[in-house]
Amino acid sequence: MTTVSDVTFLFTDIEGSTAVARRLGDRFGDVLDTHRTLIRGAVEARNGRVVDVRADEFFAVFADPDEGVAAAVDAQAALAREDWLEGVAVRVRMGLHSGTAATDAASYAGLDVHYGARVCAVATGGQILVSSSVRAKTRDDAVRFADLGEHRLPGFPERERIFQVLAGPASDELMPLVTEGAPKGDVMRVLLADDSVLLREGIARLLEDAGFEIVGQSSTADDLLLKVRSYRPDVAIVDIRMPPTQTDEGLRAAKEIRERHPDVGVLVLSQYVEAGYAVELLEGSAEGVGYLLKDRVSNVADFSDAVRRVGEGGSALDPTVVSRLVGRRRGDDPLDALTPREREVLELMAEGRSNNAIAEKLVVTPRAVEKHVTNIFSKLGLPASAEDHRRVRAVVAYLNA
Repeated sequence: MTTVSDVTFLFTDIEGSTAVARRLGDRFGDVLDTHRTLIRGAVEARNGRVVDVRADEFFAVFADPDEGVAAAVDAQAALAREDWLEGVAVRVRMGLHSGTAATDAASYAGLDVHYGARVCAVATGGQILVSSSVRAKTRDDAVRFADLGEHRLPGFPERERIFQVLAGPASDELMPLVTEGAPKGDVMRVLLADDSVLLREGIARLLEDAGFEIVGQSSTADDLLLKVRSYRPDVAIVDIRMPPTQTDEGLRAAKEIRERHPDVGVLVLSQYVEAGYAVELLEGSAEGVGYLLKDRVSNVADFSDAVRRVGEGGSALDPTVVSRLVGRRRGDDPLDALTPREREVLELMAEGRSNNAIAEKLVVTPRAVEKHVTNIFSKLGLPASAEDHRRVRAVVAYLNA
C-alpha cells in the first residue's frame, strides 16, 4: 500500500435505519437502493470516488475538500427532495475529515480514516459535520459553517473543533451532536458568550477543571440565541455588552432566553456595577438567574458555586451590587432596625445563598440563620418564604424600592 496525504474522507449513514427497516419490511430494499443512487450520484458528480458501501453506510474520498463538502450538500438536497415510501423520513448523517491514509487500488486505511467515521458518528440525521482540517482547507466562500466548539470523539482522547455545514435540512438552525442529545446527568452543561476570545477560553478552562462541560461558545448575541435553542445548556453565561454596539445586547439576549427557554439558567457578567440591570433581570422571577462582575471569575470556588446555583434554578447576585443596594439611604429606613449580623444575613440572602450556605459562610448553625431570616422578614414587613428564589426576589425588590 502507498501513503497519500491531503485526502478528504466522507462518511454517511441513515439515522434510525433499523426502525425504518422494521416499518417497511421487504420494501426497505427499494428505499436503500434509492438512497444509494442519490448519494453515489452526488459523490461522482463532484469528482469523488465511492470506496465502500455497506448496508446504509457510505465511504467516499475526494482530492479536493471543497468537492467533498459540495457533494455532501448536494446529497442532502437530493435526499430532502425525494418522495419516500409512505412518507417515511430518511435522514442521513454525514461527516468529513481531511488527512493521511494508506491505500491500494481498493481501500483506504489509517487513523484519519477512523477519525472521519467518528465525525459522522456524532452527527444527527440531516446534519453535515466537518473537522477543523476540512474547515481550514475549504476555499468556497459560498459555503457557511457554524463553529460547534470542541468535542471528544468516541475513541479519541484529544478534543476536536467541529463545524456544521449550514445547508440542506440543517440550513436554518444548529443541531446538537449525538453525544449531547442524552438526558442531562450530573455534569452541568454551560454555554459561554463573550466577544473576548481570551476571556471565553479562560472561563472555559476554569469551569472544565471544576467539572462543568462547555457545550459551545459565542461571540455575538444572535449566535448565542441560536446555540441556546440548539444545545439547550443548563446555564448560559453572557457578557452584558456585546457587538455590534457594545451596549446592552447581552442583557437583551439574556432576557429573551429567560422568556423563551425558562429551563436554561442565565448568568450575566458585567465589567461595571450596574445595579439597575441586575434588578431588571430579576423581574418576574429570580429562578435560574445571576448577575456577577467579571472580577468575580478569579475566585474559582465562588464563581463555580454561582454557576452551579443558577443551573439548579437558584440565584446569584454579585456582593458588590447587593452592598450598593443595601447601602442606599432613605428616610425612616427600616434597615436601621437590623442588627449587624442581620445585615450580613440579608446581604447573603440577596446574593441567592441558601440558609445552609449562609451558615457555612458565617460559621454559625443553620438554626441561627433561620432565626435571623425570620427577624429580617418581620422587621422589613416582607412575606416569609422557604423558597430561596422567592425570598431573593422579595429582598431585592425591597432594596430597590
